[in-house]
Amino acid sequence: MNTEIEVTAHDGFASISQADWDALANPEGGHPNGANPHGGRPPDPFTTHRFLLALEVSGSTGGRSGWQARPLTASIGGRMIAAAPLYVKSHSQGEYIFDFNWADAYERAGGQYYPKIQIAVPFTPATGRRFLTLPGFEETGRSALMQGAVALAEQNGLSSVHATFCTAEELAAGEDHGLLPRTSQQFHWQNRNYVDFDAFLADLSSRKRKTIRREREGAMAFGGTVHALTGDQLQPEHWDAFWRFYQDTGARKWGTPYLTRAFFDEIHRTMADDILLVMAEREGRWIAGALNFIGRDTLYGRYWGSSEHHPFLHFELCYYRAMDFAIAHGIPHVEAGAQGEHKLARGYLPTETHSLHWIADPAFRRAVAQYLKAERVAVDEEIEVLTAYGPFRRDTGEAED
Repeated sequence: MNTEIEVTAHDGFASISQADWDALANPEGGHPNGANPHGGRPPDPFTTHRFLLALEVSGSTGGRSGWQARPLTASIGGRMIAAAPLYVKSHSQGEYIFDFNWADAYERAGGQYYPKIQIAVPFTPATGRRFLTLPGFEETGRSALMQGAVALAEQNGLSSVHATFCTAEELAAGEDHGLLPRTSQQFHWQNRNYVDFDAFLADLSSRKRKTIRREREGAMAFGGTVHALTGDQLQPEHWDAFWRFYQDTGARKWGTPYLTRAFFDEIHRTMADDILLVMAEREGRWIAGALNFIGRDTLYGRYWGSSEHHPFLHFELCYYRAMDFAIAHGIPHVEAGAQGEHKLARGYLPTETHSLHWIADPAFRRAVAQYLKAERVAVDEEIEVLTAYGPFRRDTGEAED
């Protein structure tokens, strides 16, 4: 029996079998529209073949985007046992775990930081497996992919390898392989088996309960209706409107939006059951929207935009409607994307996120390692302080209002 592991860097996701890839992304058995015969979902939709291919065929990655897909696979006897969404990057945009300072320091010292290798889901700051493996091949598959990524960087004279928003288990495995661990933080919401939104509010301090109720009432003063759309409810008109919202937000945040219009058409075709689109309608017009993706245990908030400003409407569509959906569907977690300490007052608590890094230059690697140790202490302290300022009741005897 052939037990030799073959590691291959492919030219793109179109050259890889969807069935082979999704057997790793969703080992329980995935269906192209998001559900499997047992009614389950992939752990997250972002590492599925359909999502990564949508980025590729829509031109959101590839071309002049600075994200060149080189997905890495490991096989034994022709059977794919592991895979990683690997990209060769010519910049550090769209990553959300920032290394701009590293690039600047390395290039000021005379080095060439770009191109580099990024193992990540483009434009998606959501935690998930970055080293996908078949059950029973976790250790073997991760090891092959990590060694393969480093070898690919060394063979091509690339400065570094970065695996961002990986799991805690992958972080520990990466440390064992000599990769540098990094800890960051986001704000996530935990569904404590709430029966409804009022049950969530009952967990908060009286002042925070009143604030959120006031915000929700104020948001609905926009004079229209909010629609939560998924599956067959999604129609081309919704994407036409959301594209306008996304363009406006993207232009203000990044200068040029990361995603193309064709991407939204592609996910409408292949991922409708993975999507929750929350849209605000007023006087027959769509005026705001928030795009979420549905995972097995997590609802992922991704993009928001609007054509009109109304107080608190952003909070209602992005945060409170996501909570409503999670409660109604028994989803344990909501991740609302990167940054945003304003989420704390709305029940989203600081949560660790992780990444792994390999630096080719030994001296620079030592400098980065020292930086990461100091950064970890600062992040831990920040999480402790922010958690203490959270909106939840400090005791169980507080009177209801």
